[in-house]
Amino acid sequence: MTIGITQFAADELTDITLVDLPKVGVKLEANRKFGEIESVKATSELYTGVSGTITAVNAGLSSQPGLVNSDPYTGGWMIKIKVSDPAQYAKLLSVEDYLTKTGH
Repeated sequence: MTIGITQFAADELTDITLVDLPKVGVKLEANRKFGEIESVKATSELYTGVSGTITAVNAGLSSQPGLVNSDPYTGGWMIKIKVSDPAQYAKLLSVEDYLTKTGH
């Protein structure tokens, strides 16, 4: 599973200046912090909705954090995890529910 932020979130943060991510192999728990993102506007914590082990980290974000603004779904992804409890997928918002919740 690939984790990052949505275009809506990236637009709200405006110019992203730093993305602080954990290392490959770190175990994550659902609904817990896994990193931080800083912009000219604010610093925010990053959370995952599922538990698992990090299998990849987008190292390119350390030198080009603006990829999160310009291409959050392809070049600006943050981490990839091997999910430990597939039942947690059912608790995530669908794209449609997310768009409704954010008013888009």
